[in-house]
Amino acid sequence: MTLSISDARRISFAIGIAGLLACALGWAIDRREFFICYLFGILVWLGIALGCSGFLMIHHLTGGRWGYPIRRFFEAAIKTLFILAVLFVPVFFGLRELYPWANPASVSLDKVLQHKHSYMNAPAVVVRALVLFAIWILGAQLLAKWSAEQDATTSVEPTKKLRKLSGPGLVIYPLTVTFAYVDWVMSMEADWYSTIFPLLVCISQMLGALAFVIILIGWLGPRTSLFEILSKENFHHLGNLLLTFTMLWAYLAYAQLIVIWSGDLPHEIGWYLHRIAGGWRIIAFTLLIFHFFGPFFFLLFRQTKRNPQVLVAVAAVIFLTHIIDVWWMIAPSVYHRGFYVTWMTPLALIGIGGIWLSVFLKHLESKPLIPMNDPRFAMAMPT
Repeated sequence: MTLSISDARRISFAIGIAGLLACALGWAIDRREFFICYLFGILVWLGIALGCSGFLMIHHLTGGRWGYPIRRFFEAAIKTLFILAVLFVPVFFGLRELYPWANPASVSLDKVLQHKHSYMNAPAVVVRALVLFAIWILGAQLLAKWSAEQDATTSVEPTKKLRKLSGPGLVIYPLTVTFAYVDWVMSMEADWYSTIFPLLVCISQMLGALAFVIILIGWLGPRTSLFEILSKENFHHLGNLLLTFTMLWAYLAYAQLIVIWSGDLPHEIGWYLHRIAGGWRIIAFTLLIFHFFGPFFFLLFRQTKRNPQVLVAVAAVIFLTHIIDVWWMIAPSVYHRGFYVTWMTPLALIGIGGIWLSVFLKHLESKPLIPMNDPRFAMAMPT
């Protein structure tokens, strides 16, 4: 018996509610651990939604054949940004537990934090977060609205609007992510700086989003209307994209490491020292092997990319490792002595993810899986 989208939506919602209730118990036990785990969970799923927005805008600009079978997945993902904004609200109540700049005692003892205080303070961070979510949600609403108009008419005007928005949108996306991750992640360590980090985050989000969508298309493709336009060539294109972003992620991660390490600046090196201390070193090697070397090796082969089952397996490894990467990005800023994971970590991931996936599947169900009336749609048909 195969699981339908409706069944999966109901199950994921129930799991999400159960996970969040368990996290609420964790909040009563240890507030600090709760907020660290909750931030991790929200950033994983926010990253998937934002990464999908990046790919959706690239597709609208290029009209690439690879994008037509998966466009609805991207559109469903960006429509979850409103619920993510709502789910992000608890983070505002944990600023003191998460960030040294929000702790008056830490600020009074650190000249760097005092220097940053006019920018890094609770009211400013909250306002910036609200503005950033407003920008993301507005962009998502316009993309969804004009896509619906495109389905309803043979006019090329909706297609033109989508392209005109996507160009500036691909500039706004990394710019807004820069502001967001400086506030939400980089500032977890008082004096760490990296100009490459926000771009690395964008590439990581898009890699995780693509892996997630490939997994879903492997599940839904053979038993839905997508079967009409899916071919081995489509999976080959998606495999090439997965390889490209795997290489981009590795290049930027290496560039950040080599620039910081060669500069020999204590304020910057400390970030890496926290992430190779004790058990965190094993996580670093895990990322190196399963987020780059392993997928890179398998995706070099044409047979891997043209075999849906194998490509989905590679994508699943990348997606799971992406989740580990987000934890490695956040947790060592707090747990310096070695690898640490609490029982709330998977619960926060599953709780937020269950709610997110339920909303995602609801939007996915609301429209036909095959885009309609796009003048470039013929490119998607298998040869």
